[in-house]
Amino acid sequence: MTSPQGLTPRPRIKLAVVGGGSTYTPELIDGFARLRDLLPLEELVLVDPDTERLELVGGLARRIFARQGHPGRISWTGDLDAGTDGADAVLLQLRIGGQAARNQDETWPLECGCVGQETTGAGGLAKALRTVPVVLDIAERVRRRNPAAWIVDFTNPVGIVTRALLTHGHRAVGLCNVAIGFQRTFATLLGVTPEQVELEHIGLNHLTWERSVRVAGKDVLPELLAAHGETLAGKVRMPRALLDHLGAIPSYYLRYYYQHDAVVRELRGKPSRAAEVAALERQLLTLYGDPALDEKPELLSRRGGAFYSEAAVALTSSLLGDTGDVQIVNARNDGTLPFLPDDAVIEVPATVDSTGAAPVPVRPLEPRYAGLIAHVTAYEQLALEAALLGRDGRTTGRADGRNAVFSALLAHPLIGQLDQADRLTDELIAHNREHLPWA
Repeated sequence: MTSPQGLTPRPRIKLAVVGGGSTYTPELIDGFARLRDLLPLEELVLVDPDTERLELVGGLARRIFARQGHPGRISWTGDLDAGTDGADAVLLQLRIGGQAARNQDETWPLECGCVGQETTGAGGLAKALRTVPVVLDIAERVRRRNPAAWIVDFTNPVGIVTRALLTHGHRAVGLCNVAIGFQRTFATLLGVTPEQVELEHIGLNHLTWERSVRVAGKDVLPELLAAHGETLAGKVRMPRALLDHLGAIPSYYLRYYYQHDAVVRELRGKPSRAAEVAALERQLLTLYGDPALDEKPELLSRRGGAFYSEAAVALTSSLLGDTGDVQIVNARNDGTLPFLPDDAVIEVPATVDSTGAAPVPVRPLEPRYAGLIAHVTAYEQLALEAALLGRDGRTTGRADGRNAVFSALLAHPLIGQLDQADRLTDELIAHNREHLPWA
């Protein structure tokens, strides 16, 4: 039997979700249940050190599977090695330090006049420094037990984390839900199915543009902008005039670059997104504890990550099933964008099969895109170097660590000023000392 996406079902598999205690996990579970013909799970293990959360999320996950008639087994554990043993693929959805650390990422940069955001700017660097060492340790433990297992990374900042995994030789592909969200939006506006919409999605994770939208081989982006420009501008929260000027649709995250100072003023005047999510999580966990609940609650739609489950199922199925179809993922550049290093990680359409993800050829990029992409890639390289300090038995002093953080911040296009970079460096270290072995 062929799935609605045109892919052949695969032999039953075992999947592990590291960070399975996340309040977002039921969205993922719902996708696994609905798309079981595409990804026929025999066993799903949720792995998380928070056993209390695991009980609540795991219990709901089992009830969702039962309600939808999925025959797969769901279990949960705080033991990473046991949970990932024998897994064909491991999905990573981690938040080191939880919402409390995210709240810091979103607040202290604002005090220095810079955007406070968990994946962009100084806050994004802080998250990378906390996250990369942990992800690499997890990946190494997975590789020792399952050398052939695939790692699907949904952990932010996805581009830097995926580059760390690939640089260290892991079988990994990065995944973001921005592209699939656009695909669903365009399909609705055009009155077609999502599968009929092909995107020319180009850039880096959280730094992308839709340069064309094709249906039956025809680029309908000009028609979309003419008929629905105001709707699309509202979705990305940028002026309609900008979309018309670009002739493309930037991702929401580009507003941090195109409207930096306005965003700083906006963020200073309201609670952080982390505070909002923390309140949502408390409500969700209460709901999850209700033994009568056997479907994802409507409240979960406010948590974020829309359509991640569909993207994760499609990617995992293609990696394990050797399908060779094209999906939008984070993968090694390898000459696709010739102005970037080969080991840079870009977010573009790629052919996905049992060997991984290989970007498809792209049209030459205009300077207005290429310049910013190159600038942020240079920052990401410096950020990764800072995140790797103190690993692999290397001794790193505090001065070396501070210099590495300062270099990355000074290179970031949202910072780039000596005084700001200097102050942000000290703030970052002060708020993340426990996660920095050299501090």
